[in-house]
Amino acid sequence: MTVKKSEEKKAKAPAKKTAKKAPAKKAVPTDMEVITDAILEKKGQNVISLDLRKEGSGICDFFVICNADSTTNVSAIADNIEDRMIERLKKKVLRSQGKENRFWIIQDYGDIVVHIFQTEYRNFYRLEDLWSDCDKKTYED
Repeated sequence: MTVKKSEEKKAKAPAKKTAKKAPAKKAVPTDMEVITDAILEKKGQNVISLDLRKEGSGICDFFVICNADSTTNVSAIADNIEDRMIERLKKKVLRSQGKENRFWIIQDYGDIVVHIFQTEYRNFYRLEDLWSDCDKKTYED
C-alpha cells in the first residue's frame, strides 16, 4: 500500500487541541467593600465613609462610620467585620478599642478606621460633622 506524502504528514501531525476558556477569576473585594458589607449584614445603620485623603491629616485614608441601637448589635457588627476581613482578605485588625463598653468601638485597618457607635453616642459626638469638608459616601442594603 502506498501512502501519499500529504496523508503521511496528516498521520504524523499531533491532533489540534481545542482552546479551553480559563475559568473567570473572581474579583477580589476591596477592604471598603468587605467592611461595609459586614456592617450591613448585621443591620448597621446610617453607614457612611469619609474620604480623608484630601485633608492630609495622616490619620488614615478613610473613616467608616455606622451605628446600632444596642450594645449587643454594636459588638456583633465589630465581630462580623473582623471575621469577614480575615475570611475574605486574610487581614486582621491592627488595633481595636471600645469592646469592653460597646458604645463606641473603633477598629484600625491601616488605611481605614471603622467607628461603630451606639446610636445615642453617634448623635452626641457627631463625628462626621468634624470632617464635613470630606467627600462622603452612603451605603445601603
